[in-house]
Amino acid sequence: MDRRSEPNRSAIYATTLVAFLAIAGIAVVDPILPAIGEAIGVTAWQVELLFTAYIAVMAVGMIPATLASGRFGFKPVLVTGVSVVGLAAILASFSNDIVQLSVLRGVWGLGNAMFFATAMVVLVNLANDREWVVGLFETALGLGFAVGPLIGGLLGEVSWRLPFFVCGVFMVLALGVAARKLREPANTQPPVRVGQIFATYRKPAFVTLCVVTAAYNFVFFVVLGYTPLFLRLDVIPLGLAFTGWGLGLAAGILLIGHRLAHRIGAVQTVGVALLGLLACMVAFATSTGTAMSLVVLVVAGLFMGLANANLTDLALGLGSADRRVATGAFNLVRWGAAAPAPIISGKLAEHGLALPFWVGFAVLAAGVLVYLAFGHLMAAGYGERVIWNRAARRAEHAPEEPVGEAY
Repeated sequence: MDRRSEPNRSAIYATTLVAFLAIAGIAVVDPILPAIGEAIGVTAWQVELLFTAYIAVMAVGMIPATLASGRFGFKPVLVTGVSVVGLAAILASFSNDIVQLSVLRGVWGLGNAMFFATAMVVLVNLANDREWVVGLFETALGLGFAVGPLIGGLLGEVSWRLPFFVCGVFMVLALGVAARKLREPANTQPPVRVGQIFATYRKPAFVTLCVVTAAYNFVFFVVLGYTPLFLRLDVIPLGLAFTGWGLGLAAGILLIGHRLAHRIGAVQTVGVALLGLLACMVAFATSTGTAMSLVVLVVAGLFMGLANANLTDLALGLGSADRRVATGAFNLVRWGAAAPAPIISGKLAEHGLALPFWVGFAVLAAGVLVYLAFGHLMAAGYGERVIWNRAARRAEHAPEEPVGEAY
């Protein structure tokens, strides 16, 4: 589709820029996790509270944020969310203990819930080409995950507090963009009810997608939350390492994810991503040195990019016709499953540095089994086929019945 046919490009790009700044703000924390633990004097699992508090509140906050967007409109909720994130990030830079930091990260998560519950719906409603804006949004997330750790590493070398403060400044910039450029979709929609969101889980294809996504996102945050402690690198090298991971993520989304989906289908592309990430979990757990772990980290980012490029689009296609409802139901599972991953990893690491990766492998393997057993439901609901579905293969290769003449 010709991009010139998009009348709301300015608002679409503004929303995408805010998404990039929001994710970059999340990712600045990665390289400074060890430094925070050392400065405050806490254990690995306590440091992981910074991720778990953030993700848990974000997951729970998705429902009220979705309801609020139906009542007050998308732009007020999104702008409020950006403001909350900016305030929490600046206050976090002045924290003195892990409890204060964790509480503020929770507030930060609430602000991001307001953003993520509305941003994708705004984009899809403003655009004529859904695939383009989903790809644009996911690419912004990938680039945010690439740039954030680099900024966190460089600033964290000065002080672990500085990345938090700069993240707050980022969100002030994002607030200015959001207030000036964002637009409400022209089509006014009725308020969303809680029952509508939970009714989406009655659809077998959508439930299958949610189970697969839950397993995948658990592993995503094992990598994002635990690997910074596992690598045992200084702040700047750790920032560069996760910049490499973020570039792999962006490449998987921007260069490969949708192109591969056009060839083999979105559902089967997700399968490729799951199997590749499963192999990366084994490689992490059996790594013989830092160099190998760094290579695996970048490759894992690539496979995560393949998944991220297609999971959101599948959710919009398999969920409710009301995109607000589909996004709310999907994000509740997506982030809810991710929340325990960092703190579980921190506790498991006390018994063995490789153990979090083996547990991640087991969780993802369960997701792969569900995918293999019920992936054909997702494919059918999305208008695709999967090669292991016997019924589809039989129908495809069955001899055609002779057409008789009518008398």
